[in-house]
Amino acid sequence: MTTADILKKVRELEITSKRLTNHLFTGEYHTAFKGRGMSFKEVREYQPGDDTRFIDWNVSARMGHPYSKLFEEERELTVYLLIDVSASSLFGTFRQSKKDLITEMCAVLAFSAVSNNDKVGLIFFSDRVEKFIPAKKGRDHVLYMVRELLSFKPHSAHTEIVKALKFLNNATRHKSIVFVLSDFADAGYHDVLRVAAKRHDVVGIQVYDKRDENLPNAGLLQVMDSETGKTMLLDTSDTFTRFKYHEQFLKVLADAKVNFRKAGADLMQVATGEDYVKLLQQFFIRRA
Repeated sequence: MTTADILKKVRELEITSKRLTNHLFTGEYHTAFKGRGMSFKEVREYQPGDDTRFIDWNVSARMGHPYSKLFEEERELTVYLLIDVSASSLFGTFRQSKKDLITEMCAVLAFSAVSNNDKVGLIFFSDRVEKFIPAKKGRDHVLYMVRELLSFKPHSAHTEIVKALKFLNNATRHKSIVFVLSDFADAGYHDVLRVAAKRHDVVGIQVYDKRDENLPNAGLLQVMDSETGKTMLLDTSDTFTRFKYHEQFLKVLADAKVNFRKAGADLMQVATGEDYVKLLQQFFIRRA
């Protein structure tokens, strides 16, 4: 992808994301993710329906009639996007790759965050932390992150979710909203996920492709593991082979569900080509 192609795609993603943010997600995002608490704003004359617990008796005594304290939500939040950039994310057979889907969803989430005056940061990971972009506010910062999402090339093809979660836990002590976007074709991350979920509000977004789910009946195929580079011959006309392939896919989905549920974290599962806008909106509404 040339620089001109990247800039064109960044602009397209900005337009799409801002339209979705303005018309669909602003309210849902705001309500789904609460601020850090309530802070005192001002006092005003008591009005019918005001909570009597918040009457300011000192001011009321001075003024000769009741006044109420008003509070507002301490809104500023920090959002981190943890993005799996291992080789398996490049796979895709239905309209887009898993990487394309992750990029679009990240752009929408990032613009939703900054439109609510929240900070947003990014961690690319494979079997190591490939790149860390600290959380900041503003459109320019999000556009920089989108450019990185489109152009970043990882050093490793493998996946190790533990490394990303450990880095997050060390990088920030403040409670943050954390989206982890991956196919979660990994194991052994449940303990560190529990630690992260105690400190932060963690949401997993598991992306997969239709071809991850079922093998086509196409006879003898030479297939390659994108992360290890190993190749093998696979008889896709064999019913048992296709059954075991599908069974392994279901196990990856089920393992992710169990790990996130035990950690007390949320999980969305989205296929390439699927209407992720509808799924995100439903997710925000459920949380709210």
